[in-house]
Amino acid sequence: MTGEVTDPLLQPYRLGTVTLRNRIMSTSHACGLGEGGMPADRYQAYHLEKARGGIGLTMFGGSSNVSVDSPSVMPQLNLGVDGVIPHLTRFSSQIHEAGSALMCQITHLGRRGEFDKDAMLPTIAPSVIRETLHRSIPKEMGDQDIARVTADFVAAARRCQIGGLDGIECLSGAHLIGQFLSPAMNQRTDSYGGSLENRCRFGIDIFKAIRKAVGPDFLLGFRFIVDEGHAEGLGFEESLAIAHRFQAEGVLDFFNAIYGRMDTYAGLAIDNMPGMASPTAPWLTKAAAFREQIDLPVMHAARISDVATARHAIAEGLIDLVGMTRAHIADPHLVEKIAAGEEHRIRPCVGATHCMSHRRPTCLHNPATGHEAILNHRIEAASSSRRVVIVGAGPGGLEAARVAAERGHQVTLFEAAPRAGGQVLLAARASWRRDMIGIVDWRIAEIERLGVDLRCGVFASTGDVMACNPDLVIIATGGIPNIDWVPGGDELTSPWDVIQGTVAPAADVLVIDGTGRHVAMSAADVAHAAGARVSLVTIDETLAMEQAYAERVIWRKWAAEAEIETTTEHALVGVRREGNRLVASLQSELTGTRTEKSAAQIIFDYGTIPADALFHDLAPLSRNEGVTDLGMMVTGNAQPKSTQPKSTQPKSSGANGFKLHRIGDSVASRNINAAVT
Repeated sequence: MTGEVTDPLLQPYRLGTVTLRNRIMSTSHACGLGEGGMPADRYQAYHLEKARGGIGLTMFGGSSNVSVDSPSVMPQLNLGVDGVIPHLTRFSSQIHEAGSALMCQITHLGRRGEFDKDAMLPTIAPSVIRETLHRSIPKEMGDQDIARVTADFVAAARRCQIGGLDGIECLSGAHLIGQFLSPAMNQRTDSYGGSLENRCRFGIDIFKAIRKAVGPDFLLGFRFIVDEGHAEGLGFEESLAIAHRFQAEGVLDFFNAIYGRMDTYAGLAIDNMPGMASPTAPWLTKAAAFREQIDLPVMHAARISDVATARHAIAEGLIDLVGMTRAHIADPHLVEKIAAGEEHRIRPCVGATHCMSHRRPTCLHNPATGHEAILNHRIEAASSSRRVVIVGAGPGGLEAARVAAERGHQVTLFEAAPRAGGQVLLAARASWRRDMIGIVDWRIAEIERLGVDLRCGVFASTGDVMACNPDLVIIATGGIPNIDWVPGGDELTSPWDVIQGTVAPAADVLVIDGTGRHVAMSAADVAHAAGARVSLVTIDETLAMEQAYAERVIWRKWAAEAEIETTTEHALVGVRREGNRLVASLQSELTGTRTEKSAAQIIFDYGTIPADALFHDLAPLSRNEGVTDLGMMVTGNAQPKSTQPKSTQPKSSGANGFKLHRIGDSVASRNINAAVT
């Protein structure tokens, strides 16, 4: 860039002794890529991609441990041993070379730990109060514990400094420092409990000790809950009073403002790390109110996933640095695209919280994130251009078309429906999942930019494919609802029909979920919104079992608020009609006993079966007979050369025929991430 920078987001910012190249940051999070508690190659590559994409500050190491009795439960990094220093040194060198600043979060989990992990030591806390989320009943800390943990914080901070980092932050929240601060978790009667001054003592002593050890030039911040959001916890005014006490000590360089409790599933999923069920930037107003009363710089991140909101937050002075953490999981080149005037090309974070699942930090629709060692975010051009035909324009087909076109190939994309998008179009119809449409809209915009020939409303045949004279054919035809195998299955209603409005919900609906995915829950949502009396049955031990924990919480909360009658751990084994009613025969997964439930309409989801007829028609005509070398595929290598097809039927008029592969649900019923990977 040349000339004066006018975009508020791209303005440099002086944070303590460090000048950041812009106002955009990625906040610390437990990305799950550590190896033995160390930020090794894969971990570093994940963050390095953001630095190369232009981010000003990337923080890492969410919930990184400082002590032996703060075990790895997510898993986290271990800053409690000197063996981490060489990793930090290499890490900081690469990030700085790419132009970004690097910081780490160091913490002690306290009662948030789990006694049966790592060294199997008891968890510790200011008081013996069990945590709901991690189920720990802690030991009350004595003076020796307090002194030991304080020393551990100092040692961890020094390791970060020796490793070349620009600074560290400590976390309050449901972690140990925050447990001392909150009256809901601290019932002590000594000098560390009771009054506000006493509850602040532990945290202030830690920060003072760290500052003494690292000197004035190393950044030191506090990721701080400005309001715990429940009656027993810290409200905004008391949190502000605590912040003023810490600020007055003169040892902090910044606050990183967050909202809500972190010690319950609902608190973490709804308040602390809100997803698409929440509005955009739900706690920005709280963070701004906090900043108005604080003299230090304030950072904030919570579903600030679009550039317009981020720019507003900085331009209006609501916060000083804007955290776009999940937005960078979706597109680590976000800043680069802003600077190039290509905001419209940023792959959107849709708030699906797939990155918060056991597959962290993978993005639901960016397969390269977390897999930088084998998948490039920047797609390289092929050595020569080929003719590629893709059948099916769901998320998998759209992604295949985008990647092929980025590589310089000539791409034709067939779609039987009048509109591209596949099952994502259904997903976006649920009341709180409308943002899912961004997965489709972004890809359609990209393939239009790249010149892909998209032909909707064409139920492609073998002849249609062969007429394109392809070098490569990819079948992405998805699947169809799998319900006919149940005795009486012809009486069942597909959830797809209810969601897309082709079948109206009856007044009395029984929804049976055989997968734990979104489809059955979305159908129940649509039926309930239409005024139906809805009952739910799931084969699993709880609702929405196959989803990320944040999504499970949202659906369970919805069912509770809607007063949906729910039966768990029962499988559908048959259906029969009795007059104008349907009777479902259900079998307990625990006891094997059978019961019956009746309804005017039964909606059943059991995933899909592949719509693969075209694939099997084309396989004998292809050079590879439709066979994909899985070993080569999972390591990111090219498929082997294939022989001529065995079939004597006419093949592609290309000199070497065509290769054939299939992806997504046309192989097996899975999710969007599997389809686009």
